Amino acid sequence: MKPNDRQQQILSWLRAMRREWRVDEIAAGLGVSPLTIRRDLDQLASENLVLRTHGGCIHAGRVAMETEYHQRVATHFDLKQAIGANAAGEVREGDVILISDGSTCFHLASHLGQCGAVTVYTNSLTMASEVNRFSHVRLRLLGGEVRRDQFCLGGGMLDRNLDQVEFDTVFLGADKVDPTGRCLVDDETSARTAQLMLRRGKRAILLADHTKVGGTGHVVYGTLSDFDLWITSKGLPAALRGKLSRQTTIREVKT
Repeated sequence: MKPNDRQQQILSWLRAMRREWRVDEIAAGLGVSPLTIRRDLDQLASENLVLRTHGGCIHAGRVAMETEYHQRVATHFDLKQAIGANAAGEVREGDVILISDGSTCFHLASHLGQCGAVTVYTNSLTMASEVNRFSHVRLRLLGGEVRRDQFCLGGGMLDRNLDQVEFDTVFLGADKVDPTGRCLVDDETSARTAQLMLRRGKRAILLADHTKVGGTGHVVYGTLSDFDLWITSKGLPAALRGKLSRQTTIREVKT
């Protein structure tokens, strides 16, 4: 991996998981020596992109804090990164896409730099900061009430804004996919927004790793049959995969 690619990966981790990262864990994650990582961090610090700490670093310009949302982004990080990278391959230059505020969808946002000139709509405040790094990507926030616990926008204003736009592809997540193929989220507000998003795309793609099957979620917003494609990670039991694949195309991504 070239130094610039390695440094961009470090920044991606820092943006996704807002905490202090130790030199040794970065080195282990990238398969290089701690000395190489210290040089990378020195370079990033000279560009005011990271703040060095004793034995590590945090992302510059933001308080590195643990929140429920950032903990979700960090959970099964490698699985979500692989899904996000694969999902970026579904985006074509000139597309107008919608990315919901799900924690797996965040990892799609971090890979949009390879997609050419596209227009991205999102209700995620955290994702907006990530997408804004790419000068060739036009970013549009869907207005609404700030939901501080999820770093996103929601409510009636967002719902009305969704009625005004159509998308080439809508990317959605789920807190849970049950064995019958129902997609669930934690609350009624999120479910209503997801239902509206589903209706606005020419294509709909679900981004959810295999651990979401049997996960936690309380409100149904749709089923796998509402999606053209489900990008997930390897690990689905064969019998269950066969059953669920009758509802949509399932693509299992290697990590």
